[in-house]
This record gives sequence, C-alpha cells and structure tokens, in this order.
Amino acid sequence: MIQVSGLKKSYGARVLFEDVSFSISSREIIGLVGRNGCGKSTLFKILRETESSDAGTVHVPKGYKLGFLDQHIKFTEDTVLKECCTALLPDQINDHYRAEAFLFGLGFTKEDMERSPSEFSGGYQLRMNLVKALLQEPDLLMLDEPTNYLDILSLNWLRGFLKSFQGEVMIITHDRHFMDSVTTHTMGIHRQSLRKIKGSTEKFYEQIMLDEEIYEKTRVNTEKKVKEMQQFVDRFKAKATKAKQAQSKMKKIEKMTVLSALMKESQLGFKFNYKSTPAKTLLRAKGLSFGYKKNEPLFSNLSFKVDPGECIAVIGKNGYGKTTLLNVVSEQLKGEGEITGHPDLTIGYYQQTNKKKLDPKFSVYEEISSENIHLGISQVRAICGAMMFPGDDAEKKIGVLSGGEQGRVLLGKVIAKSCNLLLLDEPTNHLDMESIQIMTEEVQNFEGGVLLVTHDEDLLHKLATQLIVFKNNKAYHFLGTYEEFLEKDGWEEDVVKQEKKSKGDRKENKRKRAEVIQQRSKKLKPLKSKVEKIENEIMEKEDFLKTANQEIEEQGIDSDRSKALFKEIGSVQIKVVSLYEEMDQLIESMDQINLESDKLLEEYS
Repeated sequence: MIQVSGLKKSYGARVLFEDVSFSISSREIIGLVGRNGCGKSTLFKILRETESSDAGTVHVPKGYKLGFLDQHIKFTEDTVLKECCTALLPDQINDHYRAEAFLFGLGFTKEDMERSPSEFSGGYQLRMNLVKALLQEPDLLMLDEPTNYLDILSLNWLRGFLKSFQGEVMIITHDRHFMDSVTTHTMGIHRQSLRKIKGSTEKFYEQIMLDEEIYEKTRVNTEKKVKEMQQFVDRFKAKATKAKQAQSKMKKIEKMTVLSALMKESQLGFKFNYKSTPAKTLLRAKGLSFGYKKNEPLFSNLSFKVDPGECIAVIGKNGYGKTTLLNVVSEQLKGEGEITGHPDLTIGYYQQTNKKKLDPKFSVYEEISSENIHLGISQVRAICGAMMFPGDDAEKKIGVLSGGEQGRVLLGKVIAKSCNLLLLDEPTNHLDMESIQIMTEEVQNFEGGVLLVTHDEDLLHKLATQLIVFKNNKAYHFLGTYEEFLEKDGWEEDVVKQEKKSKGDRKENKRKRAEVIQQRSKKLKPLKSKVEKIENEIMEKEDFLKTANQEIEEQGIDSDRSKALFKEIGSVQIKVVSLYEEMDQLIESMDQINLESDKLLEEYS
C-alpha cells in the first residue's frame, strides 16, 4: 500500500495543491481527475520521484514496483518486437509471445512486428511505450492519458486488460466513459485540495457540487448573522441599558469566522459561429474513393450526405482512413468521386494534426484574429478568453504553448470562422472533462452539420445521428445511432458470420445474454457486499494505526501509553493482514464468476 501525507507543490506564487493525503489499497483502480493545469501529471511525477514536493511524504513499501506510461519517445532497437521485448523481466526475456499479445491487442499486425519503430506515427509509438509499461508487471501501473491515441477496438482491449490486472492502477484520462468503465475509485484535485471517493466520476462531481452548495449557504448565513449582530452593536453600544448586551455580541462577532466566497474557476466557454443558410442539404458525397497506394484504397465507392442538424460520426481503427476522409471532404486531398456543396456552404475544420500550420512567432490573439478579419478586437478577445487565454495570456506566443494549449488555439480559430459545416477531428484530445462537456453541448446546439472523428464512446452515444464506419478493410455509411450500430453490427471482426445468423438466433442469444448478466449480478452482489464491508473495516483499522503512531511520536516510545499502544498495534496489524487475505479470496471468486460469464457472453454474441 502507498501512503501519501501532507503533500504540497507550487511553482512560484502559484500553488497547485497543498495538504494532500491519500492511500492506495490492494486492487484499487483510481481515476485521477481535475482541470487542466491543476497538477495531476505533477502528482504522478512526485509519486515516481522524478519531481520533488515542497512538503509532505510519500511512503512506498519496500519491493513495491511502480510502472508508468512514458510520454517521451526513445527507441534503441531496430524492430517493434525487439523494442518492446526490452521491457521483459529477466526471467521472461525469451517470452516474446507476451509482447506480441499486447501489441496485437493495441492494433499492431504480424507484419508490424519486424518494422522499425521510427516508421510509425507518434500515436503508435506511444502504444509501444504502453506495451513496455504493461510488460514490466508493476504493482502500481500509472497511466497518463493512455487513451489519446487509441481507437475504439484498442480501448476495448485495454479496458479488459485493466479489469483483469492483479495490481493497482492510477489513470489520468479525459475519456470519462472509459474511466468509469474500469475504475473502482475516483480521486480529484479541486481548488488545490484532493478528495478520494469510492465510485464513478459522476458521483465524485455530485459530491463536489453538494459540498460547494453547503459551503455557499453556510457563508451567506454567517454573513447575514454577522451583519445583523453588527447592526445591533452599532445601534445600542452607546445606550447604557443595552451596552453590556452590545459588548457581548461584539465579542461573538470577533470569534466568528466569515468564509471567503469561492472563486469562479476558469473554464472553456464558447459558441460556434453559425452561418445561416437555407440549404436542406449542405454537402453530398457520391462514390468517394481514395488510397495513397495504387490498388490499396482506404475507402471506395462511399456515398453520404450531410444535412443541417445532422452529426455524422466517423469511427474505426486508427490508420484506416478516418482523417483522410475529412481531408478529402475539405478538398485538402483529391480523391475519386463527386463532392457537391451548397452554394452557401462554409466549412470550419478542426484538425488535431494541424499544429504545424500555427506560426510560432504569432500571439494567440494574432492567430485567432487571422481566421476572420471582420471580427473586432473585443470579439477576438472574447474568443481568446473562452479558450482560457484571458487578458495578457492572449499575448503569449504560439511557440511557448503546450500541445493542449495549441489545440485550444486551433479550436479558437474554428470558432472565429463563420461556418455551417463543422469537420472535427478528435476535438476532445487534451481537453479536461468539464471542457468536453461544454464541447458536447455546443456541438448539440450547432444548427449546421457536423462530421466528427472520435473514439470517445460517450460522445458517440450523445451526438451521433449517423455513422461512417471503417471496418474489415472497407468504409460504409450506417443510417442509425451508435447504439443501433452496436446492436446490429458491432465491432466483431467477422461480420459475415454475424449477418448469417437468423433473426430468431439473434433474439434467442439476446435472451441468453440477459440471463447470463442477471445470474452474474446475482452471484456477485453478496461478494461485493462482503468486500465493501472488509474495505471499510480495513480503512478504520488503518486510521487507528495512523493515529496510534502519531500518538507514540508525541508521547515517546518509552512511555506506558506507548508500550500499550505497541501491543494494540501488533494485534491490529495481524487483523489487517487477515482481512486483506480474506478480501483477496473474495476478489478471486468474483474474477472467476466474471471469467465464466464473459465466456458465455462471447458464446452468445
């Protein structure tokens, strides 16, 4: 178990967090949340001892191993497989199959094993680093934004891996759907403090909102009470009959603590600049085909149309042509087939790979204003502020900005442009959860059409009215929502077998799957209840141990009280070990139930 106590970290006058204390217990999968810049990655670095804290302690048990996803790209071997095998443990150095299994799960092919790591995109190179982290078999696996460059199929694989992982996990990701699907606890940095709860991000943010609501009501009531008491003092302090009473109230006022009003946290806030149009259809694509290599098209004979109010999501594996399709639609690439736009059509295109087109010598303000010369100074400043570059921050040069900040500048340029068709290529990468929520709402409110590339399943469920699916080496237009796609087609590689099943078979299998899920839930419920009871008992005993050790430090080890505490501590520690063993047995039973159920669910899929 890792114990963190009283951590503080600041850069100059800016405090990231202070008095941060928490523990990581056996088999916990913790989602770390908070606004961009609040200190999540810094906390990771402190735990890894690559950065020091200003105050506080981190206790890692002897022999406890930390593994992490390295965001820096540095390769020493000439093939993908050899490179990943460098992370194998000494007694597993010849177990190349383990590296292959992870690589296949993250979207690499058999042919990729012998290719040079330098031939791959930055996203696939980070996947290699993820494989190396997984191969180290750490006790605590620390993943900082592992989902940014993963497609839906790779996310599903990683989800399954993390659920079966035998150690502990801390994960930072903007993908709320993914986080909630794997985590047991949510821990967040909010207003320079840290809170950890058991449960999902939704439960965490509900608790934060409730706490702040109670805080604000308490503050208002206290201010009101102080004001009333002060009015009494001012009115009667000079009167002999009331002077004593007024003096008493004055002393009460001096003792009362008036809470400060909570500062409003800066957040992404904007509205897309919609260009009005009478068009019933904004764009029509007919028979689109494109390939970088002859006779190897990424997509062929693809037809679809985009109407106002439609959000067509483009989904599928990375590297299969999703971004290329948007480039063809925007005519940055020339493909075969016809693209017909309405005379009033104006496209706003957010490209995740377009940062090279930003001028490093330009300021944020200059970049955004260059997109629309008709905008006034106040309008451009408003967009800068909405992209979290208020005041003097708008004068920062592009060259000094982080990747996430440059992404917000690109988004600001799309907002500045008056348009009626949005092409959005992974717009949520590098945004925090709160900003993604605002982005989702604004896409929903946009009156024009939207072509959206994303692997975020939460966005797909909320936004997609139709789909363009890249699957089984082809692309096709699916007239339905993402939920309907999962029900009718799904991500099975062998779609042909699925299509051959009769409606009766599908209906029967659906019934059987429901029965399996119901039975699994029935079996797991009492076990989960026991685990939760044990966890609570462990937490109580660990709180006692912490308090007892502090008391021994204050009393001194030779005092009678300390000697009594030593005996009690010994028996409590034995009980904690016993509780952990009992909990491990229960978790093993739960894992076995899940494994058996998953096999049945796969059989009835």
